Amino acid sequence: MAENLFNRPDAIELVKLGKTTITLGGVAAAIVVVVASIYLSKLVAAGLRRLRERSAVAAPSLYIVEKLSTYGLRVIGLLVALSVMGVNLTSLAVFAGALGVGVGLGLQGLVKDFASGVSLMFERLVAVGDFVELQNGARGVVHEIGPRSTRIRTNDSTDLIVPNSVLVNEQVVNWTLHHSTRRIRVPFVTAFGVDKEKVREAVLKAAHSVSFTAPDDGARKAQVWLVGFGESALKFELIVWPTIESVRRPAAILAAYTWAIDDALRGAGIEIPYPQRDVRLRGLFGEEGDDARAALRLETRAGRKAKAKAAHASKNDAAEDLKREDPEEPPLPVQGPPSKP
Repeated sequence: MAENLFNRPDAIELVKLGKTTITLGGVAAAIVVVVASIYLSKLVAAGLRRLRERSAVAAPSLYIVEKLSTYGLRVIGLLVALSVMGVNLTSLAVFAGALGVGVGLGLQGLVKDFASGVSLMFERLVAVGDFVELQNGARGVVHEIGPRSTRIRTNDSTDLIVPNSVLVNEQVVNWTLHHSTRRIRVPFVTAFGVDKEKVREAVLKAAHSVSFTAPDDGARKAQVWLVGFGESALKFELIVWPTIESVRRPAAILAAYTWAIDDALRGAGIEIPYPQRDVRLRGLFGEEGDDARAALRLETRAGRKAKAKAAHASKNDAAEDLKREDPEEPPLPVQGPPSKP
């Protein structure tokens, strides 16, 4: 017997479970099968990933195929390894029942996240490349949907690991679900008594001067709304449609438009108010109006307007930030020509 074992070390018995005998050769073969399945799944995933990067239109579908093929090859490899090792798969029914009890007691969250991940990949309401906003206010681009969690990368280059069940059960705003732009509202105020048409012209000119403003068309165009009256100001909103490329950076969009509006109002000589008390100078030693201001060495309104017009436009850092590219950000889908009604 010892000679036979020496001649055939693969026949050495390691464990005997009922009628099943696990040998050293069976374990070695199972390890080879598992390693081969993992290596094959990585090769398939790498090939599909390269194809997904080249085809932006089919990227969501290829991502689903990539994940399913990766998980499928590894599960098949595990089952084949158990069979090669000599384990009767039908005898695993009892183990599966015990595992089901364990799932019911302690692994509910894990199974819930896994089922939610499968749902996300097939429903495609949240897909890789979408810019989403969570219920807690966190925003970013979806970079990966895993079996248990989703990785979302913010514009500050930080990664958020979000359980898949959160994306399924809680409210999620998908800013780029149909790969189209959205309307942005930028609030601003002016002093009472300003020429509203002048405000409108100056702000619209500033909005169209920003590089990421989408051109006006019949359904989507930039507008200026008077939305209310404040304690010491008129409340306006710039209603504008940015390009799809810039929608992923809403904070920079708001800051860029605010900067441009401030430049435009100052350039047009339109007063931007702040809480104040107005004191009207009626007379000073017999002088009134501009003569009284000159006596106090105060600058006239005409002088302030001349200086405002002579001022050059300042550098808008927020607008420059919208041109910044994240090397980990997936490419945007290629948009075709608009469909005719």
